[in-house]
Amino acid sequence: MAPKQHKKEPLGHVLYRVSMIAIGASLAAFAIERLLVPNKMIDGGIIGISLILDYLTPDEWRLLNFATLVILLNAPFMYFGYKQIGKTFMLSTILGVVILGVAERAFHHLSPLTTEPILATVFGGLSLGLGVGLVIRHGGSLDGTEILGILMTKRIPFSVGEFVMFVNVFIFGWAAFVFGLEPAMYSVMMYYIASKTIDAVIEGLDETRAAFIVTDHYEEISDAILHRLGRGTTKLLGKGGYTDEQKEIIYAVVTRLEVTKLKSIVNEIDPDAFITIMPTHEVRGARFKSAIH
Repeated sequence: MAPKQHKKEPLGHVLYRVSMIAIGASLAAFAIERLLVPNKMIDGGIIGISLILDYLTPDEWRLLNFATLVILLNAPFMYFGYKQIGKTFMLSTILGVVILGVAERAFHHLSPLTTEPILATVFGGLSLGLGVGLVIRHGGSLDGTEILGILMTKRIPFSVGEFVMFVNVFIFGWAAFVFGLEPAMYSVMMYYIASKTIDAVIEGLDETRAAFIVTDHYEEISDAILHRLGRGTTKLLGKGGYTDEQKEIIYAVVTRLEVTKLKSIVNEIDPDAFITIMPTHEVRGARFKSAIH
């Protein structure tokens, strides 16, 4: 039996994704050269290691600059990324890393945007986070540390996030010896701001919540959610683990600001209803935005 042929990604989507990766990598390079480097601050992961090695490299070895180092150090992880995640991820990562290196060289000779550490910390974190977030959101990466984390966590009892944090502790500790304790402390603050910005870019600014409601008044609650909140619902069938009775479960997605009204509606109709509300990372659907308030 011949393997099923899947549709290729439309050219317009490819060009848009490439453009976003290029913009993101260039923005990250801008943050590094115009805000981080002049203030002796670093990012975590491969970018941080490359910045430290670039600072320590003697002038006679200037071919090993940041642009070269970040490409060379990421090269093994691009290969493993291809093996573990796929060709599209690898190509997107190669594109992002190469543009990061080229853009960094273009910004290298420009004067610092600011030498005020607090301003550099805040705006460096925001710019770097926005750039890295755009690259990740559109299928690439600028740092091989997370790929290494995916590989290592299959063999060690830690999550990818815990592994990356563990690696970055050593990187920022190394930065404290190279640049001094104060720049390293600013780097940690900048890294925190950047990580939160990355999360916002990847997950979106619209915070949504998914609600599961177990109730004997399915029709009435579902109708109230539809007409008073303007949100559609999905009916799921389940069985009570203790009673083995069939239960009807309402699944609905609302914004963070609608959670209180949702709980009020449920409590008003069925005070004994069991409701679970959890955060969601992304919601897609043509009619989700149009709600009644």
